[in-house]
Amino acid sequence: MSGILEGKRVLITGVLMESSIAFHTAKVAQEQGAEVILTAFPRPTLTERIAKKLPRPAKVIELDVTNDEHLDRLAGIVGEELGGLDGVVHSIGFAPQDALGGNFLNTPFESVSTAMHVSAFSLKSLTMACLPLMQNGGSVVGLTFDAQFAWPQYDWMGPAKAALEATSRYLARDLGKQNIRCNLISAGPLGSMAAKSIPGFGDLAKVWDERSPLDWDMADPEPAGRGVVALLSDFFPKTTGEIVHVDGGVHIMGA
Repeated sequence: MSGILEGKRVLITGVLMESSIAFHTAKVAQEQGAEVILTAFPRPTLTERIAKKLPRPAKVIELDVTNDEHLDRLAGIVGEELGGLDGVVHSIGFAPQDALGGNFLNTPFESVSTAMHVSAFSLKSLTMACLPLMQNGGSVVGLTFDAQFAWPQYDWMGPAKAALEATSRYLARDLGKQNIRCNLISAGPLGSMAAKSIPGFGDLAKVWDERSPLDWDMADPEPAGRGVVALLSDFFPKTTGEIVHVDGGVHIMGA
């Protein structure tokens, strides 16, 4: 029996650790039949090492999504490797330390600008860089952390994720005519490198322990990875601009 990504070619960003959603997305995507290519920054060698734990080898390309030269050359490199793309996974987020951990009111614009550029505008940059490779349409999937709420310690990453969510909707609007879908997975908290960089991240974990209808395991990124793969597949052919929650159900809970 073939997998739901049989014959698909997928570019995945953000594979930094085995505990990352991006790693589990790549793993499940390969298990479901996809050809996968990875991008990495700032240390491609780290991603190359982690990639060896995937079911099959995957090439790693250096890509700084804030670097126009890197973006301009991306389509050529990926085109030579895969011939084209059917899916793109945006698993990129960064905020300087002074934009996190309770410093919201004092964060300088320079740090906010960095957070917005890397975490939100890059969804547009990455998608446009890959657009020439998606001649037959495709699926772009990003990762968010529910931006409807003000979370403890999350500070300027919250507005950055809100910008990411809006960017996804506008991309969905403008790329629909080319049969390109753009959706997001809103994942619950996980013990990834990104999470560990947030001071006081344990405060978020407590919310899930107390309020999640389904048991939530912070050490298990695979459910979120499966969600990404589902949106990359043809099982959601007319779904775009959507945010699918893979958070154990916390988003539905009131007081």
